[in-house]
Amino acid sequence: MDTTQLLKGVLDLAVLAVVDAEDGYGYDVLRRLRAGGLDGVGDASVYGTLRRLYASGALTSYVVPSDEGPHRKYYGITTAGRALLAQQRDDWGHFSTTVSALLKNQGATR
Repeated sequence: MDTTQLLKGVLDLAVLAVVDAEDGYGYDVLRRLRAGGLDGVGDASVYGTLRRLYASGALTSYVVPSDEGPHRKYYGITTAGRALLAQQRDDWGHFSTTVSALLKNQGATR
């Protein structure tokens, strides 16, 4: 199964969940998503999602100086972001339960 479209539909949820667990800069968020099993997530998709969530008020940002290179822009979740995460978590739970039930029922009828 090509999971590209599935990933596109849940990337906001995944990014919010990762940042809710711990603030992070772009590459750190990308690394944690991949370590969590989303191997196919692209760099540009994650950076674009971070910028979009920041622009919508779901994330905040701050700059941390780095001894090893350029300063890093860290993202943290806002109160609005936590509310969005809670709503999307509920939506995902309902959606995944529904699809799983459909697949289970389809397999039982064959």
